[in-house]
Amino acid sequence: MINNSKNLLFSIIIPVKNKNDYLIESIENCLSLSYPYYEILIFPDNSFDYSHPKVKVIPTGTIGPAEKRDMAIKYASGDILAFLDDDAYPEKHWLGHASKYFNDEDNDIAAVCGPAVTPESDGFIQQLSSEIYSSFIASGNVVFRYKPINKVFEVDDFPSVNFIIRKDCFKKVGGFGSPFWPGEDTKLCMEIVVLGKKIIYDPKILVYHHRRGEFKKHLFQIFNYSVHRGYFVKKYQKNSARLLYFLPSVFVLFLLFGAGLSFLHISIFYSFVSIIALYLILLIINSIIRFKDNKNLFISLLLMPSIFLTHIFYGAGFLKGLFARELVK
Repeated sequence: MINNSKNLLFSIIIPVKNKNDYLIESIENCLSLSYPYYEILIFPDNSFDYSHPKVKVIPTGTIGPAEKRDMAIKYASGDILAFLDDDAYPEKHWLGHASKYFNDEDNDIAAVCGPAVTPESDGFIQQLSSEIYSSFIASGNVVFRYKPINKVFEVDDFPSVNFIIRKDCFKKVGGFGSPFWPGEDTKLCMEIVVLGKKIIYDPKILVYHHRRGEFKKHLFQIFNYSVHRGYFVKKYQKNSARLLYFLPSVFVLFLLFGAGLSFLHISIFYSFVSIIALYLILLIINSIIRFKDNKNLFISLLLMPSIFLTHIFYGAGFLKGLFARELVK
């Protein structure tokens, strides 16, 4: 029974394929949390030793991240489930800030979440990837997922890299209940909203998340996410059928057809060039804005072609998912 924040037990859930350096970093930072009432459940494919009374390693065999997270229903002792990726680690007061939202077991708040910020120690490509995600022209109105925004508000979709939910609500909606990865969090969030419950974003509920170390891996990740988003537009319309997700695909189609049609008439050519020029101006303005924050001229200049490629890969992936009959697990 949940009484107050002083005795709330959190179960930190970390799915992982194999033991790795990022995972160890994540565990060590979890063990340094200021909030004392928690356990850490690690779900790897194969078992490994980690000797600490708060840490449990539960081997799962070869299954997906969503299926591993759903095993929390069986193994977690806590009232609250705190989901974390193996390449992410929490800010010291992560659970302390989250606990205040779960004091009243009868309120409408089912889950809380917060930004996943790139560590300052990450390498050049990781910082470039972070700047892409932190750019409004790339992330649109969900940029708050990647950098703190000084505002608490309700959301209806959020990544599981930093997602904390009441265990009873998680059970009631059937957990993630999805074979898909990535994108399983979209289904969970939709079920929470349909249940009439709230998901609250608080910038203080913060974790640090390592980005991809190679740019091609960044693009592959973007493509993979967008394939699932395109498919989910048909399957989970309530929190996926939004103009923001369609825009990169519209841009890709514009480039493909606009380039060809521009040879048919001079007015079409001028219109095509004008829109491309406007896009370039927006990229330049964005780079200037990001330079004011990051003070790194090289990264700020690379942002322009990097965001362009990100738009292309996202747009192409979204179209693939949109027209796919079924999505491979």
